[in-house]
Amino acid sequence: MSVPRIAVLVPCYNEELTVAEVVTGMREALPGADIYVFDNQSTDATVQRAIEAGAIVRSVKLRGKGNVVRRQFADIEADVYLMVDGDATYHAASAPLLVRQILDGHDMVVGLREATDQRAYRPGHAWGNVLLTTFLSRLFGRACRDILSGYRAFSRRFVKSFPMQSAGFEIETELTVHALELRMPVAEIATPYAERPDGSVSKLNTWGDGFRILGTMLKLFSAERPLAFYGLLGLLLGLLAAVLMVPVLLTYFQTGLVPRFPTLILSTALMVLGTLLATVGLILDVVTRGRREMKTLAYLGVVGPSASDAAATKQ
Repeated sequence: MSVPRIAVLVPCYNEELTVAEVVTGMREALPGADIYVFDNQSTDATVQRAIEAGAIVRSVKLRGKGNVVRRQFADIEADVYLMVDGDATYHAASAPLLVRQILDGHDMVVGLREATDQRAYRPGHAWGNVLLTTFLSRLFGRACRDILSGYRAFSRRFVKSFPMQSAGFEIETELTVHALELRMPVAEIATPYAERPDGSVSKLNTWGDGFRILGTMLKLFSAERPLAFYGLLGLLLGLLAAVLMVPVLLTYFQTGLVPRFPTLILSTALMVLGTLLATVGLILDVVTRGRREMKTLAYLGVVGPSASDAAATKQ
C-alpha cells in the first residue's frame, strides 16, 4: 500500500516572528509531510527563519495571497494539500484531522476558527466574517460557516482543477465557490484559533479587503449564476418600468389619449433594457453550463486518493 504524499503550503509575507513556529508545529503534527514556505517578497528575515526551521522555501514575486496560492497549486505535486497561514494563529495539532477527512473522500476541509482568546478576533474581522459568510451562503444556496479561514486541506482533484483568478485575500472566497459550484464533498472541522504574538501584524485591511471580498462574491455570482443575476436585474428594471407607466395608463383611460410624457420614454427604455438583461442571462447560463462541465471533466480527470492510501495512513 502506498503512503499518500502530503504537502503543507505556507504563504508568507513578513512573518519572521512566527514562521519557524508554524513549520516546527506542522512537522510535529505531520512527520511525513513536505513543508513548503512560499515567500511573497518579504522585507524581513522570514526566508532565513523558514530555512532554519527546515522548510522548503520558494519565492513568489507577484504580491498578494491569491498569487501565492496560485503558484503553490501549480508547482507542488502531492495527494493531499494542507494550506495554513504563517502567522502561528492556527492549531497545528488539528492538521491530521483535516488530512484524514481528505483521505476519507472529501475534496476540501475547512478549519473553523474558534477563538481561544477574545483578542484572537478583531471585532471588525469577526462581524465581517459573519456578514460575508451569510451573504455567500444566501447567494449560492449552501450553508458555510467560515469562508475566510486560511486553514484548509484539499484533495489533488480540487487543486489541479481549480482555475483561480484572485490576486489577494479574496482567494478563500473563490476556493469556497469552486467547491460549491462543482458540488464537491466539503467538511468543516472546529479548530482553536489563537491571537497573533506580540510584534506580529496582520496584513488584512478590514474595510478595504472586506469590500474587495464582497465585490468578488458578486463577480463570482454573476459568472456562476448568470440567469439568476441578470434575471433579477431585468426583473427589477421591469418593475420600475411598470411603476413609471402607471400615470401614463391612468391618463390614457381617463382621456383616451397617449400622452408624450418623458416617463413614457423612460419606462419603455427600462422595459427594453430589462428584457435584454434577461436574454443575456439566458445566453450566459448556457455558456456557464459548458464551462462547469469542462471544470467537472478536469476534476474527474485527476486520480483521487484510494482506499489503500487512507488505510496506509491510518496504520
